[in-house]
Amino acid sequence: MKKYVWLAWLLITAGIAGFYGFKMFIDPDKQSLLVGEPTWGHHQIEMACTACHSEAFGGKDTLQNACINCHGAELEAAQDSHPRKKFTDPRNADRLDVLDARYCITCHIEHQQEHTRIMGVTLPDDYCYHCHQDISEERPSHQDLEFNSCASAGCHNYHDNRALYEDFLAANAMGEWLKNIREIPLPQAAAVGTASLDIQRFPRFSDKQQLHSQQHGEWLASSHAQAGVSCGACHSNDDGDWLDKPKLAQCETCHDKEAEGFLAGKHGMRLAQGLEAITPAEAKLPMKPLSRDTQHSCVACHSAHDFDTQRAAVAACLNCHDDTHSLAFEQSPHGKLAARAAAGELPPEQAVTCATCHMPRRPISAKVDAVLGVEHNQNMHLRPNEKMIRPICMQCHSLGFAIDALADKKLIDKNFAGRPAKHVPSIDWAVKREQTP
Repeated sequence: MKKYVWLAWLLITAGIAGFYGFKMFIDPDKQSLLVGEPTWGHHQIEMACTACHSEAFGGKDTLQNACINCHGAELEAAQDSHPRKKFTDPRNADRLDVLDARYCITCHIEHQQEHTRIMGVTLPDDYCYHCHQDISEERPSHQDLEFNSCASAGCHNYHDNRALYEDFLAANAMGEWLKNIREIPLPQAAAVGTASLDIQRFPRFSDKQQLHSQQHGEWLASSHAQAGVSCGACHSNDDGDWLDKPKLAQCETCHDKEAEGFLAGKHGMRLAQGLEAITPAEAKLPMKPLSRDTQHSCVACHSAHDFDTQRAAVAACLNCHDDTHSLAFEQSPHGKLAARAAAGELPPEQAVTCATCHMPRRPISAKVDAVLGVEHNQNMHLRPNEKMIRPICMQCHSLGFAIDALADKKLIDKNFAGRPAKHVPSIDWAVKREQTP
């Protein structure tokens, strides 16, 4: 009898091992392996398990390396106010007993959607208390504040505090809510990326131009045609053969920096992991029904032949996004500026489009007169929204107005049509401390 029991257990174990082995190494559908729903930040790559779990039994150090591989450069650029080295300092060793902040997963545990709060934090909202319980003794202004209010806009951001530090608040305390729009005119973005390109080496495919006269006409009016970039620059592979539907690799030939940002952001992060491109139907925000099945790619925003950057800056966004903030854009002060600029009533640099705030221009080199390119990684200026204050909001608005506006959820939903309903006193406190002997 025992023999058959052992045999049964052996067969069951082999069956389970075979099932999970098949799922892990052969079957592309790994949905059954998930231990819980992923966060909104990672839901697109839930099937790319090795993006985080590069070793089967690597533990939290493996997961930490995965976090840094994706987010390390951004944290460094933001001058992370809570870097790992702060908590490897022996003077802070006692703090690790209650909150081991050396590891991202201490605060951001994946696959626990039921415990996940804003910014993917899985700790209770008062986690600041563990290290700052005596803050009211140091700052009288904080005596009546709850610890679950620390991370609200205009006060504290755990990783990036550059726009909220006391010295920055005090230095920028004065100013009208609306400054002269675009005090420093922004140069136009480069039409071609930073890759060295010999446009003469591409086949011209003259016969295709005759077969596709409409597409050829659209191309003639594009910046590609003006730069002498022929059909073959996009519609050919490395062997010079015709490609009916070029993919990201062809765009990347010229627009390498733009492609790099695209793959790092929400629109392209699935492609970066070798998965199929995301469709609006898979997004967590409300999307337009007619666009639900359109795979996201460069031409989804820029179209296939005319590459209209003005369309990509507004219309392409509104073709998909159906949330209250997006729907309010056209009637908002920002949308009206964009419409006036499109009609020629204002200089182009005074237009405020979706891309102005969420995909702004940035230098592509460290030179003083560097050409600017469009930052295609919209995550850089999306959440937490305080990251928008310095590089975006303060191009047109005062620091005080920007802080108040970004802390007003209803105002954000209206796409900033109106004034903030409440005032965040962080600047007032900073000025008072500076003036106190």
